[in-house]
Amino acid sequence: MRKLIYNPIAIAVAFLALVAILFATLWILIPPPPRSIELATGFPTGLYQMFGEKLQSELKEEGVSLKLRTSGGSAENLALLSDPHSGVDFAIVQSGVGDLNKHPNLVSLAGIFYEPLWVWYRESSFKSEGGKLGLLSQLKGKRVSVGNEGSGTLALSSELLKASNLKSGDLIAEKLKPLEALKKFKNGELDAVFLVSAPEAPIVKDFYETPGIRLMNFLQADAYINLFPYLSKVTVPRGIVSIAHDVPKENIQVLAATATLVGKNNISPALVTLLLGDTYDILKSYTYLQKPGEFPSSSGLDFPLHVDAEIYMKDGPSFLHRHLPFWTAVWIGRFAKIVIPLLVILIPLITYISATKNLLLRLKLSQVYEELKVIEKNALNPALKDKNFKDLAAIERRVGNIKVSLLDAKELYDLKGHVGDVRNRLNLVDN
Repeated sequence: MRKLIYNPIAIAVAFLALVAILFATLWILIPPPPRSIELATGFPTGLYQMFGEKLQSELKEEGVSLKLRTSGGSAENLALLSDPHSGVDFAIVQSGVGDLNKHPNLVSLAGIFYEPLWVWYRESSFKSEGGKLGLLSQLKGKRVSVGNEGSGTLALSSELLKASNLKSGDLIAEKLKPLEALKKFKNGELDAVFLVSAPEAPIVKDFYETPGIRLMNFLQADAYINLFPYLSKVTVPRGIVSIAHDVPKENIQVLAATATLVGKNNISPALVTLLLGDTYDILKSYTYLQKPGEFPSSSGLDFPLHVDAEIYMKDGPSFLHRHLPFWTAVWIGRFAKIVIPLLVILIPLITYISATKNLLLRLKLSQVYEELKVIEKNALNPALKDKNFKDLAAIERRVGNIKVSLLDAKELYDLKGHVGDVRNRLNLVDN
């Protein structure tokens, strides 16, 4: 056994076996973040898709492949995310669309930017109101595009129209995709169009270039945000959408939902850190309606904020992720999560083993001392002379085979000295 213990090959095999066991434990208990993930965005021309493309570029530099899946909007994104067979890991979802009771396994990572509700209207359709639209109740009897099926626009417009006491028969509502609505709007077949989109989205430009249209100023914005906590009131300065077209033609108040990054609740904590870090970089100068540092945000979310996302937004990235490349930090962090608990267990265990070993050694030495006492007691008995020498020789052999650590060497040598004293005494009696 001693030959095996000190054999270099045996040591190497034992070390490799230990590393293999550690890796297997690590892989099972703390699996690594995936190197390929999929994000459901929205329309190919929308800001969700634009954000996804920027995130895709950022993640590629960290060795993570991001696939983008276009969709009809937030409702469809939630359905994809909740479908275990869809392959979608994350989605961008408009606040107010998600329902925690229907999707209990989803979490929010962050709100990423405002999505104002633009209500574009034709001035000629509201001549009796001076060519201005300020109240949704003015839409009664009008031809209105309320958003396509599965979109966040339809979900929000339905809530606002209901709150304004406008029923399905009070207006001619059409569920159109943005480009379809734009075409009908330009042809004079619609009086107003609901569109939820960040101001930078290309579709917004297509709308404001249409002659004879204006943007609705929500005069009851404060009432709506009080009724719908997931909404915010945002001031859109005159000309900020387009200086050349003077859109809007005055400072207006609009309602804004929040685009949120949503994932499954079993997401890897390391991936949360990576996504939020890249999101911070993307949003430093992303939209002109947000204040510096306002996003990513933990407000206006439909689903609970992931605990690691909450820690990140409060304290920033961990020490490892702040100073090391992503995958290096991931592996060191994973090892630490295994090694530290093992040390907590092993350090006291080593102490107990050492104490037990010392106890066993002392019991062994005490047994020898008991036998020496018997020999000393019988030293003057001539009838036990041969037995005493025989027993002492056996004790000397046993003591010679005892192996102790350097810390216990003194006790062993003290015992050998006492054994020698007993032999001297027997020799004196024999002479």
